[in-house]
Order: sequence, then structure tokens, then C-alpha cells
Amino acid sequence: CCGCCSALRPRYKRLVDNIFPVNPEDGLVKSNMEKLTFYSLSSPEKLDRIGDYLYQKATKDIHRKRYKLVEIAMEAMDLLLMACHVQTLNLFVESFLKMVQKLLEDSNANLQIMATNSFVRFANIEEDTPSYHRRYDFFISKFSSMCHGNHDNIELRDSIRMAGIKGLQGVIRKTVSDDLVENIWEKQHMEKIVPSLLFNMQSGPLRSIEEATPSSPPELAESVLRELVSRASFAHIRSVLKPLLTHLDRHELWVPNQFAIHTFRIVMLSIQPQYSYTVVEILMQHLDTNLLSSPKTRTSLAVVLSKIIAIAAGESVGPSALDIINNLLTHLRTSVGTSEDPPPEEAHYQEALINALGEFANHHPDYQKIEIMLFIMNTVPDLSKKSHADQMLQNILLKSLLKVGMQYRTVSYEKAFPVSFLQPLLRMARSTHAATRIIVMQILQALLDRHQNQAVLHVVTARTYTALSLESPSRADILFMHKYGGNVMRALVDALSLDERLDSLAAAYNAAALLVVETACGDTMQDFLLFILGIQVSATDTDGLSASHRANLHSIAIALLALLARCTGVNTLMEYCEKARKEEARHMLPPLDDPSFSLDQLTTSPPHLLMDKLALAECLQLAGLEFSRVQTGEPFAIHQEDTFAHRPSWVDAPRASSNPDLGIYNDADSVTSSPDVQRRALPAELNFEAMKRLLAESSEGAKKEAKERKAHVAKYFRETNFDELVRRSETRHDAIQNKLNDLFTSLASERQIAQNEGKGTMGNQKKIYEQAFPELFFF
Repeated sequence: CCGCCSALRPRYKRLVDNIFPVNPEDGLVKSNMEKLTFYSLSSPEKLDRIGDYLYQKATKDIHRKRYKLVEIAMEAMDLLLMACHVQTLNLFVESFLKMVQKLLEDSNANLQIMATNSFVRFANIEEDTPSYHRRYDFFISKFSSMCHGNHDNIELRDSIRMAGIKGLQGVIRKTVSDDLVENIWEKQHMEKIVPSLLFNMQSGPLRSIEEATPSSPPELAESVLRELVSRASFAHIRSVLKPLLTHLDRHELWVPNQFAIHTFRIVMLSIQPQYSYTVVEILMQHLDTNLLSSPKTRTSLAVVLSKIIAIAAGESVGPSALDIINNLLTHLRTSVGTSEDPPPEEAHYQEALINALGEFANHHPDYQKIEIMLFIMNTVPDLSKKSHADQMLQNILLKSLLKVGMQYRTVSYEKAFPVSFLQPLLRMARSTHAATRIIVMQILQALLDRHQNQAVLHVVTARTYTALSLESPSRADILFMHKYGGNVMRALVDALSLDERLDSLAAAYNAAALLVVETACGDTMQDFLLFILGIQVSATDTDGLSASHRANLHSIAIALLALLARCTGVNTLMEYCEKARKEEARHMLPPLDDPSFSLDQLTTSPPHLLMDKLALAECLQLAGLEFSRVQTGEPFAIHQEDTFAHRPSWVDAPRASSNPDLGIYNDADSVTSSPDVQRRALPAELNFEAMKRLLAESSEGAKKEAKERKAHVAKYFRETNFDELVRRSETRHDAIQNKLNDLFTSLASERQIAQNEGKGTMGNQKKIYEQAFPELFFF
């Protein structure tokens, strides 16, 4: 050949032809490749033609199975791609992507892996000019299918899967930051990408999330999933999570749930923090859709929720936090309502929900924990309902309340026990169900114990505690005891007298002992002594108590007295405790229900074996403390309702009883003096539901009656003559005047008697009206 034909061919084709060697095994001709690169940079308008010509040559070589030449063409494509300037990249990309697609369509695994690596290099190039016409549907589908490769050769299979995962990562990087190209977040794409990643993750052992340098398909799939989630905006989170949940459902990966927990932890730690609440919301919605699933599946879902909910707790405040709590409580109520006698698996499900609630509350500040406890308390069913399901629901909700209370760190009892929370809690402490009372006592223990003394005080004993952590109560706690201490102590006495079960008695004792340890001081000493005497009164005067129950109450009373003496350091009380009952009535001393004594014949306790309030008052007097209320006051009667509306302490019985109408009076004058305001009777149980019913009731009848009474009074004063009105008023005025005259007469007679008796000494004394007041009385 003379070479004239080749001379007539375009220069770019001659340059492309020259990069291919005579022997394909020799590889790319480097020197000619440099010439082609220089030509493409100096004539960028020829790039699209160069790429198209390379694509045509590679297509022919693929059909002829000349794979070495195809590899050389792909290598040349890569070198030209890396050498192109960003401004001219669009001229070459279309040919490049056509070449990559052609190689991916071939069945040769090596060509697929090579094409994927080329695509990943392309994906890492940042482009300034957006491309409106590119689509990556084929690449997403092909890379996803490569992720599911099942070649018999394990090494080749892993290589194909790694290439598929890298390809998906390249598509994500190329499209997620450019809104004008293919929308990677669309449903048809996410339903291919997410399951492909999860399929590879579940095929290998679970690894630590902090591990780096992925070297296997499971590790690389985790890395890509983290990258995908981290790039998701608020509008795209659901696009990732819905196929994730669908994959877990279809492949039954909830039971066991180690993989589900691991996957959701990856999601929660990778997602932007402000969006983590949405993950919890979506998972709870998925739990709603699985209400008819097996208890094991729902339990696993709840466990996954409990493992991740703490991560979202820091970002959910206010209504969002209460919304999560409300959803968890709704699931608890639904679980209780499914059957009267739930299987053990259902109980595990409820426990998992309670743990999730506790984990969520644990990561909130204390003020929000108080709000959560109040919210839970308002959802506890009415005690008037006695069905088994209501009782179960009440116990479960109280357990959830206990879970939150255990996470709360009490500083001030005034904040830990607001009235709207304390009142229903003490009401439930008098429940006839022992299980409910025990849970309530555990709640009180969790909130009262500020110095971790609960473990020390769980055993009833009259011996001196050596491991107690003591601190003087603050002024705020003393004021709290003056306001509500009587209500708490009354509830404790009632709880002690309701049941003789040892676990119930020990729980109530533990709560009472913690109250003593945390608030005992000189200002509250008499309150606690009358409280202890009240326990003794319930042991001796309450009808229907067994002999062992009475003995245990006496044991608890003496144990609390010994503890009070230890906490306040009153030596006279300590000596009194040491002498009590040791010889004659060991059955009235701790421990509870000692089996070495026969109590069948014991029905009453001799008076000299009981604690004497006069002796206790003398102990206080010898210690230099106030003792009058212990000496003269009566221990309160048991089974009385709390009086939160009227808040003097129960130990101040004479003062409280001297004005019996104080709790009823309130502010009647201010209400009746306001125009068009009708006084309405408050319900017996002052809670949210009762107030809601009261406000919803029609007041038309009351308004009509008040209107008629007002019209009658107006008519009377308008139609009655003046003399009649004066006559009706004179009687009252005469009675008042007569009473005043009697008082003045009696005072005058007393003054006359005093003057006659002291006539001899009056001359030397100043008259009363001449006596000067001291400066202390000056304003």
C-alpha cells in the first residue's frame, strides 16, 4: 500500500489507530497516546469525534471477542477523561458513558469490573456545567444486579459485588449534589439501591461502625449506606427508610433483630442530627402497621426502637418529645387491650416498649422528665374501673412512669412532686391491688432517694445503719414537708394497713425510711414521731388485721423510730429504742414475720409494750427540742382522704380542726361579687378529665335560677315602700346595737371593780393614755 488512503483519513482517526499495538498483549502505545492527548487538548472540538471513534472500535472488538483491544480502548478513554478540562468535559462524556455501558452489557466479568472502575473515576470529577440530558437508569439497574452476583468462584463473586457497590456509590456521588440531573431519591431508584446494600451487609459478620478501609462487600456496603444517609435531606429520609423497612420485612430480619439494630444504628449515627426524630417517627409508624404481626416481631421492633431512640432524644423537645411518649403509651394500651390473659411474648413486647420510653426520657433534661411523668400520670385509667384489663393497663403505665422516675435526679421535692402529680400518686398508693401499691412505692423510692440509700434500707431492721449517706434537708424540703408531708405519711400508713404481704410491707417501709433519711431534722421531728405513732395506732385499732400483720406493723414502727433517732442524732430516742420490747415482745421487733414465734394466739398488744407518746415527748424535751405537739396531739385516724385543697399538716390536728370551714370557704366572696359569674361545685376528684366534664356541662339552669333570684330582689326593692324597708333593716341594727351595749356595760363594770381594788396603788402609776410606746413600735 502506498499510504495514500490513510493520508486522506482524518488526523484524529490516525492518532487513535496509532495507540493500538500490533500485538494486543503489548498494551497501549504510550508515545502515541501522548500525541492523541496533546491533539485533544489543543483541539477540544474534536473530543466528541475521538470518543465516538474509540467507541466504534471497541464495539467491533467486543463482537470479535478481542478483549485485550477493548481494554486498551477503555484505558485510552480514561486517560482522555482525566486530561480533559472541566469546560470541555461535556463534549466527551456521552461517548465515554456509551463505552462504559457497552462494557457493562457484556457477560465478561473483567470487562464489567473495568467499566465500573472507569465510571467511578468519572463520578469523582466535579463538573461546573450541569447536564440536563444524562440519565443513569441503566447504571443503577446494572450496578444493583452486580451487587447480587452469585458466581461459583467466591473471589470473582466478591469482586463483582464490590464493583457493583462502588458503581452505586459513584452514581450517588454524581447525582446527589446536582438537582438538574437524574433524581436519585425517586422510589424506583431507592428500591434498587438500598436493598442491594442491605443484601451485601447481611451476607457478612456485623462489624464495628468505627472501622475504616472497607475491604469486603459487607464493609463497603455499610460505608456506602452511611454516605447515602448522610447526604439525605429532610425530604429524602423517607425515600431511604421505606425500602429499608420493606427489605427487613420480606427477608424476616426482625427476628432475631441483631442485623436490624445494627442497620438502624448506622442510620441514626449517619443522618443529620436534626432529622433523627423522623427516623423514630417512621419506625413507630411501621410498628403501627405490624399490630397484627406476631408478638416476637413486634417485640423485636420495640427493641430496635429502644436501642436508637436515645440518639433522637437530644433533638426532640417540646411537643415532639410528648408525641413520641404518647405513641409509645398508645402501643402499650393497644397491647393490653388485645387479650385478657396475654401470653409471655406480649409481656416481653410491653417491657420492650417501657424500656424504649425509659431510654428516651433518660436523654432529656430533668424539667422535661417531670413533664413526661405528668403526661403519663394523666393517661393512667380511673381507679373506679375494676376490670382486669384496666388493672393491667394501670400497672403497665405505672411501670413506664417508674422507668422515667428512675432516670430523674431529684434535687428539690417541690419540683419532683408537683401537686397534680403527687395527688393521684398517693391515691393509687391506697389501691386494693398489691401490685399497684408496690409499683407506686417504687416510684416514691426512686424520686425520694437522692443519696442512693435505697439499697441500704430495703431490709426492715432496728439496728443502727452504718452505710447511710446523710445530709441536712434544705429549707425548701422542710416547707414541702409542712405542706404535703402529712398527705404522704397518711398514704403510707394506709398502704401498710391494707395488705400483710411481706413484699408490700417492705416496699412501703422503704419509701417511709427514705422519707425519714432525706427530710428528718428538728423542724420535722414531731411530724415523724406522730407518723410512727399513727402506724402503731393502725396496728392496734384497725379491724380485720391478722396477728402477724399487727406484729409486722409494730416492727416497722420501731424500725422507723430507730432510723429517725439515727438520722437526727437524738441520743434519748436511741436509748428508748434499745430498751423497747427486747425481753417481752421480740415478735414486735424486726425482722418481719419471724417464724420462730407463734402468733396465732396474739390478738392484742399490752399497753406497756407500745410506744408511749409521753415518753417520746420526754425524750425530745431532754434533747432540748420542741415536744408539745407529740405530747398533746393525737395520731391521725387511718383511711382518710388527702386534703390538698386545705394544706395544714395533719400533725397540727387542733389547729386544723379549729376552723373546719377553711377548706370549704376558698374565695366565695370574690366569685359571687363578680357579675355574671356563677359558682359551680368542683368534682370530688380534681383531675383533667373531671375539669373537662365540668366545663362541658350546660350551665343554662344555673343562669336561669340566678336571673330569677336577681329579678325577685330587684322587684322587692322597687315595689316595697320605704317604711317597710326601714322596718326590715331596724331589727338587724337593733340586735347589733343591743349586743354592743351589753359589751360596753360589762367592760364598764369590770373597770369599776378594778379601780376599787387598786385604789391605793393607782396614784403612783402612769395612766394608760399617758404611757409612751417604745421605739420598737414606731413605724
